[in-house]
Amino acid sequence: MWTLTPALTVSYEVKCAFLFLSVLEFAVGILANAFIFLVNFWDMVKRQPLSNCDLVLLCLSVTRLFLHGLLFLNAIQLTLFQQTKTPLSYSYQIIIVLWMITNQASLWMATCLSLLYCSKIVRFSHTLLLFLASWISRKVPQMLLGASLFSCICSVLCLWDFFNRSHFTATALLFMNNNNTGLDLQIAKLDFFYPFVFCNLVSIPPFLFFLVSSGVLIVSLGRHMRTMKSQTRDSCDPSLEAHIRALKSLVSFLCFYVVSFCAALTSVPLLMLCHNKIGVMVCVGTMAACPSGHAAVLISSNAKLRRAVETVLLWAQSNLKVKTDHKADPRTLC
Repeated sequence: MWTLTPALTVSYEVKCAFLFLSVLEFAVGILANAFIFLVNFWDMVKRQPLSNCDLVLLCLSVTRLFLHGLLFLNAIQLTLFQQTKTPLSYSYQIIIVLWMITNQASLWMATCLSLLYCSKIVRFSHTLLLFLASWISRKVPQMLLGASLFSCICSVLCLWDFFNRSHFTATALLFMNNNNTGLDLQIAKLDFFYPFVFCNLVSIPPFLFFLVSSGVLIVSLGRHMRTMKSQTRDSCDPSLEAHIRALKSLVSFLCFYVVSFCAALTSVPLLMLCHNKIGVMVCVGTMAACPSGHAAVLISSNAKLRRAVETVLLWAQSNLKVKTDHKADPRTLC
């Protein structure tokens, strides 16, 4: 029978490589999402009206910043403090629970973005669908507020359940006087298991909304392509480009989210049952790379963010040129 060998000890070189990769992923993720946040926040400071898409991207970038911070704390705790021989430490469990809550909030923001794209791009013919599309376009701030409130309620329930179970575990272990270490380990696993299941269950509704709206966009793109072929239109069609840009953002998010979810799901038995620390490190690294990759896709597919990147690059290039000319001028050497 094939079994996973527990990796109870990890070499110093592997720890250093994992920490270096974690720092790199953290820096890239923070820079990309902070850039999205600052570009849209600066428009708010200048009292320029934000479009619905910019507002959703602003909220999404905030959740991603917290997500990267928690993943970086997860990597540090896993590398330096968490021992695979012992039950999960209380601080490590809190970091994981907070990550699951933030990941769920990020999923809600991405679902709002998907619904917005669907309402703006797809041309509906049914009266009810037209009404829903018009309602979504007008109620984006309320949708974001509702998604935030739902995430907050789920967060309170999840944390309340986690802390209650942790308190019960501590009380039970005091009465047992730590005579049964195997039972101690099983009880400690239960504290983490129920919040994990709860967070995954409450993530099902936004994920289904995301799948449905993305599927509608794909069907609409296929219908639009057939219409273009029958009417032999010019290839530079604004509607076609809008479909492709939206699907680029949504399909990339779907791929990254599925990969991240599978990595998170795989890390649980590796950490709690197999005690394979290297496998958990690979899963955590994969989970940290996914939101960074989606942020890069969002920047490349958004015209406003692309212009901001070009402005920053031109500013950096001009400053570098001025410094180079200053050093090359012989009068500056005197």
